[in-house]
Amino acid sequence: MNISTFDDLLQAARQQPDAQRLLLVFAGAGLPDDASPEQRAAFAAGHGGELTPVMCVDKTPEEIGTFETLCTEANQFGHDWAIVFVAGMSGKGRRAPSSDDAAPHLQSMVDAVKVGQIRNFIPFNRSGDAVQLG
Repeated sequence: MNISTFDDLLQAARQQPDAQRLLLVFAGAGLPDDASPEQRAAFAAGHGGELTPVMCVDKTPEEIGTFETLCTEANQFGHDWAIVFVAGMSGKGRRAPSSDDAAPHLQSMVDAVKVGQIRNFIPFNRSGDAVQLG
């Protein structure tokens, strides 16, 4: 299945033979304090910058519902985010991994985003569209 939107991802996760838990890291976009004038201009035009994790959560696809529902919930926390990185964990049969099972993997994911190691995750913008970074 081609995943071009977050809701495509939810559909794919729900169709897996084993129950899934999705790991989500929301990242804000910004510039380092020492950004050059060229970097600032590019960022103002919508290019470049750096992504910094601002919040994270793990949920089953059923707990998420839709991307719109997820955004509504995320926006209640007051963090300005630009991208949500997503990874999945498989359970066994109908039993999804628990939040306790997911916790170390979610922390590893946050740490990976902090250092720009994002190739193992699917990034989605605030519209729910999968995006290419880099």
